[in-house]
Amino acid sequence: MTVSNPSSVNRRWFMRLVGGAAAAATGSTVGAVAVAESSAAVDLPQRAFTAQLPGRTAASTPLPPLPEQTEGGRVTPPSRPVPSPLDAPDVQSLDVEIPTTLPFEFNRNGYLAAVDLPEAMRPWRDRPTRWENVTPDTRYTYLDEEGVIQYRPDWDVPGYDQPVTQIQFGLGCISSYRTEQDPARKELFLVRAKAQAGRLIETRVETRGAWYFPYPFDFNLSTHSGVTYKAPWYSGMAQGESLSLFIQLSELDGVTDEERTLYREAADGAFASLLRGDDGTPWVVHRDRSGYLWIQEYPGSTPGTGDFTYNGMIFAIFGLWDYVRATGNELAAALFDGTCTTIDRFYPLLRNPRWISFYCQQHRIPTATYHQHEINLFRQLSWQTGTPGFAQKSEQLTDDYPWPHLAEGSNIAFAEGAHTLYKLDTDPDGDYVASKGDAELDRKTVTFTRATQAPANRRRRIKDRGIYYRISAGAYTGWWVGEFYPKAYLVGEYLPVVCHPARTLTFAANTTVDCFTLGADGRFDTTRSVTFTKNSSAPFDRRSIVNGRPMYRISGGFLTGYWVWFGNVTVDGS
Repeated sequence: MTVSNPSSVNRRWFMRLVGGAAAAATGSTVGAVAVAESSAAVDLPQRAFTAQLPGRTAASTPLPPLPEQTEGGRVTPPSRPVPSPLDAPDVQSLDVEIPTTLPFEFNRNGYLAAVDLPEAMRPWRDRPTRWENVTPDTRYTYLDEEGVIQYRPDWDVPGYDQPVTQIQFGLGCISSYRTEQDPARKELFLVRAKAQAGRLIETRVETRGAWYFPYPFDFNLSTHSGVTYKAPWYSGMAQGESLSLFIQLSELDGVTDEERTLYREAADGAFASLLRGDDGTPWVVHRDRSGYLWIQEYPGSTPGTGDFTYNGMIFAIFGLWDYVRATGNELAAALFDGTCTTIDRFYPLLRNPRWISFYCQQHRIPTATYHQHEINLFRQLSWQTGTPGFAQKSEQLTDDYPWPHLAEGSNIAFAEGAHTLYKLDTDPDGDYVASKGDAELDRKTVTFTRATQAPANRRRRIKDRGIYYRISAGAYTGWWVGEFYPKAYLVGEYLPVVCHPARTLTFAANTTVDCFTLGADGRFDTTRSVTFTKNSSAPFDRRSIVNGRPMYRISGGFLTGYWVWFGNVTVDGS
């Protein structure tokens, strides 16, 4: 997906995970307690600020709008002929021949697709199409007479088939179909999903023994050298995501047997394109010089080149997961392993420590509008592989540049004493502007004679600094304060990550550690100090920012339900 202004957040909508994963204790359990536990209620005195609101405890996972793949670029009419639509294939005679060998060998670390995921954790379940968006008519999208979403560069400009837009809209409708209770609405969601799949099938290009889904317009992204295409062009993101659309649609109870067969054959045709290397055209898959497998969202004009876009490749991996789950195909499992191995290997180049992650390997542009997507994508990879490594990466990205927007009712707790407040050069809401750079404009010290609190609307990484809160009401509106527990911290639980399967934390021997439960007001309710005579482990099923610190929620043993600060334990053996 492409980048416009790296510091902007003007994304368009097309379209709470379960509060916790079922997690049993795994591995060793918490050992014997050597020090008596103590319980102490944490209670802040009367607040001194005006317009106060209670602390927030209902944490939710940030889910920004899906970005439009062509946003930031220039879409123009095709400068050369595009393929004409094909007739609907004869299902009775349709028999896509799937390649039986890999196009080349590539590096693999042994990642397996964990196909027994709970329903809510499977690809695209978190992206249902809202009912009010089932018939879009916006500046950039609308439905044609066949109910297929079209992308248009602006009002009153003819629209085009855009495969990723159609696939994602269809997947959102499928997710809504699964949960919708109203029969009429449920039926329309299914009609919409079928229409998107049907258009992809009609416009397919059959070549190299595979199905490819063409982009029928010219496209140029001036900020990314090499992303200049003349129609028809092809994207590995669309090829991979189409697997999810066709597989998921084929599994719905509302499709006929004939439609089910068609969608499975379409999935096979799209999968075959991921088994065709860059030794012919079109191509979306290649192996780099170090032996790593890539699915290119934007393939280059010469073999083995491209933008090396991280998010587009991970979205394609989700399609491989769906295909492996549905078919058990060994080659798909190999591609899943290889692509996960690549993402694992190149994560250090995606990460931009203590700041916004990079959009792609080729141009290395820090892109705030995609950073939260990377966080969510790595979290889902941890579920799909059943391994903790991708979860750790998601957590690192969260701490590097956390989702900045706070819900109404968010409050900063201030301890009694002196606090330094800052005026920073941001936009009016407190968001980062590259030209301003978060420069410090002013500072002052304020002293509170008792603990108090103030409302906040932002918690974010300040450029070349730590995490800060922006006060949003009262005498210090617009001033920022640094996060530092217990001196100044955001009350309650934020940015939750559900761990599936449950992961493992370890208490070091002969070290006293405080564990906490949360009260209804978001503050620590009970404190339990524990010391173990030997290294002792416990499972945890949730990682969140709790009262201003990264913490893990223990899910087994006598400390079940208690939170522990990440700095007091080791996690996943490291």
